[in-house]
Parts: sequence; structure tokens; C-alpha cells
Amino acid sequence: MMRLLIPVLLLLGTTGCANIITSATNRMADNLSVAILNQDDPQTVKDGAPAYLLLIDSFVEGEPDNPEMLLAGARLYGAYASVFVDESERAQRLTTRAREYAERAACLRRTALCEALDAPFDAFTVALRSTGGHDVPVLHGLATAWAGWIRQHSDDWQAVADVPKVRALLERVVELDEQHDGGSAHLYLGVIHSQLPPAMGGRPEVARAHFERAIELSEGRDLMAKVLFAQHYARLMFDQELHDRLLEDVLAAAPEAHRLTLTNTLAQRDARRLLAGSDDYF
Repeated sequence: MMRLLIPVLLLLGTTGCANIITSATNRMADNLSVAILNQDDPQTVKDGAPAYLLLIDSFVEGEPDNPEMLLAGARLYGAYASVFVDESERAQRLTTRAREYAERAACLRRTALCEALDAPFDAFTVALRSTGGHDVPVLHGLATAWAGWIRQHSDDWQAVADVPKVRALLERVVELDEQHDGGSAHLYLGVIHSQLPPAMGGRPEVARAHFERAIELSEGRDLMAKVLFAQHYARLMFDQELHDRLLEDVLAAAPEAHRLTLTNTLAQRDARRLLAGSDDYF
């Protein structure tokens, strides 16, 4: 096989070889992500994830200017830190790596956005308006990695001050392609808008609309959307009926769904915990 491949690579030249290698590593990273998302045993993912992280790091080391690879690394580091890491300092390190990867991808795609990452909010939004539909993956990846980083640095007011930029990124994703990643931008926006009750200036009605749209776009297959709807909105509004109904729907559903099996399995775990504490909370 290698003897047959060498003449082809020689004919393609250096650029052709690089494109084949890049395509192959991108497919490998994507296949790895899909394999993880389709796993129904979270413990297997938890045990194996550190090896996956090192593998992605090796891909990034080999192709440091590959935005797709950087985004794959950002997603994997961010997801692992948010779901499986309880130690605060370690979670902070991992989410910092996720954010750095996502920012590097953004800088490779959009110079103006890159230069505005640390700028005041108004300048940031101006740069954001220059993005288009082909930028959606990097905008979404940057927003989710940044949100994970803020969550792990919530005791730092300077980190919390970045929330409006994350919200702006997510709103731009919704504006350009709300169906990207199964509508998960709506899910993040639902959580963001559920942080404060109406009496403190919160906009829970906006949060509810985002949660409902996320559920609609996933056709109800993303069970985590209902769990977060219950956890963040229903509890904020002290709506036990909605809270319990959403969680019971999650527990009654089949968790198996392409690219959603792992998160659905985790959603059912969280639903049991939240439902068990429902009467005490309300």
C-alpha cells in the first residue's frame, strides 16, 4: 500500500501531501469526538479522556495553524473539565487550555476579532459584526470555551465581566445559523439569562424562549436541554410543576441518539439527582 501511495504523493507535491495529512488528522479528530459522544458509559470516557487530550495536543503540535484541530482541542478540554473534573485548580488549567485553543482558532480565521478579544465591549461587537456564516464554528467554539473558563473562574470579577462578550458571540451564532451544533447556542443563552430573577434585572422570559427553542431544534433528542431548563429556569422561577415534568420526561426518554448519547446519559443522571431534591428545594 505504501509503495502505491508514494508515487501519488510525489505527483501531488508538497501542498497536496500537506492537504492529505491535514484532512486525515481532521477526520481522526472528528471521529474521536463522535466516538466519545456516542459512548453510553461516562466512566469509560472519564478514564480514557486524558489519553484523548494528549492525542489532540499531539495533533495541534503537528499542525499549530489548523483551526479545525484547535477547535477540536478546545471542545475536548472544555467538556472534560466541566463534566469530569472536581478539583478547582485543575479545572481552571484545563479550561484555560480550551480557551487558548479557541482563541488561536479565532485569530487564524478573523484578525479583526482576534485583535478585539481584549478590547472594550463596543469595539468587540463591531469586530463581531464583520463575521459571516463560515465563521460560525469558530464563534461557537470560542463562546463555549470562554463560557467554561468563566465558570471555573467565577470568583474573579474580571472573568465574570467577560460574560457580555460570550453572550454577544452566542447571539451572533444564533443570528447566522441557529441550528449549528443542534441549536446549543440557544442552550447557553438560556443558562446566561437565568442567572438573575426579574426583581434583580434578570430576563427569565428570554431564558425560557431560548431553552424551548433549543429543545425544538434538537427535536427533543437533546435531554440535557430539558435538564438545564429545569435546573436554571424552573428553579429560578420556583415552578415545581414545570421542573418535575421536564425531569420526568428526561428519565422516560431513550438516551441513545447520534452525537448525544453521552450527554443524554449524563442528563438522566442529573435528572435523578434534581428530581430527588425537588421537594426540599421547593
